[in-house]
Amino acid sequence: MKIDLAKTDKHYYDASRDPALRTFDAYNYVTVTGCGAPAGPAYSDAVAALYRAAYGAKKLAKAAAQDFVVPKLEGQWWVESDEPPLSVPREQWHWKLLIRMPEVVTADMVTGANFEALTEGEAIQVMHVGPYASEPETLARMEAFMTAEGLAMNGLHHEIYLSDPRKSAGATTKTILRHPVRRVGD
Repeated sequence: MKIDLAKTDKHYYDASRDPALRTFDAYNYVTVTGCGAPAGPAYSDAVAALYRAAYGAKKLAKAAAQDFVVPKLEGQWWVESDEPPLSVPREQWHWKLLIRMPEVVTADMVTGANFEALTEGEAIQVMHVGPYASEPETLARMEAFMTAEGLAMNGLHHEIYLSDPRKSAGATTKTILRHPVRRVGD
């Protein structure tokens, strides 16, 4: 029976339309880091490399009778500027693309990408439904929730792409948005 993290870890892969506070332990990922506009050549090449690494690990796990479903693409995003991130040209956005790996995958099973553990701890998570261009509205609700709860950002903006943008219309695209946070004053 295949391991399917999307089915066995609803805490990670499910979110409500209202921002909520959750805690996330350490998880293992294959990752590729880069800079450039989403869907630009560097980004597209990184996605391809990441999937090659994930499917390579899957092949080795399957040969060891520990097959798994390759999880959804994820991304962490940031800018290296004091300007509001959405005012920075997309060509200057930095990203770390990730695909979560089940515990059966080890670093020696991964080639062509990095293998690393990521612990986000306490975070705000929300389901964004709609095109990526309308994410600022959801991000504003997350900001309001942070302020009301006395929280501040404590890590990188994180997205989990539940919908394949090649197959879903913009209005039905589902993306989990996550912000690691800390209590103000901590």
